[in-house]
Amino acid sequence: MIKMTKKKEKCKDDIIVLEDVWKVYRMGEIEVPALQGLSMSVKPCEFIGVMGPSGSGKSTAMNMIGCLDTPTKGRILLEKKDISRMSESELAQVRGRVIGFVFQQFNLMPNLTAQGNVMLPMMFQDMDPLEREDRSYELLDRVGLGKRIHHKPKELSGGEQQRVAIARALANDPDVILADEPTGNLDTKSGAEIMALLGELHEDGKTIVMVTHDTRQEEYVDRVLRLQDGKIINGDDETYS
Repeated sequence: MIKMTKKKEKCKDDIIVLEDVWKVYRMGEIEVPALQGLSMSVKPCEFIGVMGPSGSGKSTAMNMIGCLDTPTKGRILLEKKDISRMSESELAQVRGRVIGFVFQQFNLMPNLTAQGNVMLPMMFQDMDPLEREDRSYELLDRVGLGKRIHHKPKELSGGEQQRVAIARALANDPDVILADEPTGNLDTKSGAEIMALLGELHEDGKTIVMVTHDTRQEEYVDRVLRLQDGKIINGDDETYS
């Protein structure tokens, strides 16, 4: 059986904390601030929606939380560990163990089957080959693709490809799932199915941070953080002690 995080429960300690985070990109002699003192916190088992117009800093914030980039200044704590000053090798270890990614473009390997795509993250964690095979099948079966494990991405619909991507995100049983516009390339029906699946994972106890521009998805989340010009502008950015 798939090892899943225990069901939602009230948790006291924040799993993600951003403290006065700035990210400034240099383009020649010009400085372009993507984040301007962003502070936010997320509790374990929460489902957070991050919304805002293009250029508001949503994707940059996700890259920071996902250990894909480091801040110009400020602190980022993930499970109480300061990831803002970690080396690239240390960040790679955190990405592999703690975080599962779901992208708008699916980002599947076209030459691998659905099962091969799901097994890939487990290979980097040196999981036993037989265990990889069993777990990948169980995950694909859970997302409704148990009969399509040998199909390659081009043989799957957009909704099916995103289901493979979600199964892949769960491969190493991460505590946090980062979803960047997970329904952006899907039709309405497929998008609703993906949101329902994310909702199930949330109920299982996964912490989910989702970037979206679709206001209809607000019904699925616990809180919405609205970004503009690299900082939060709404009152829902609760801080926890």
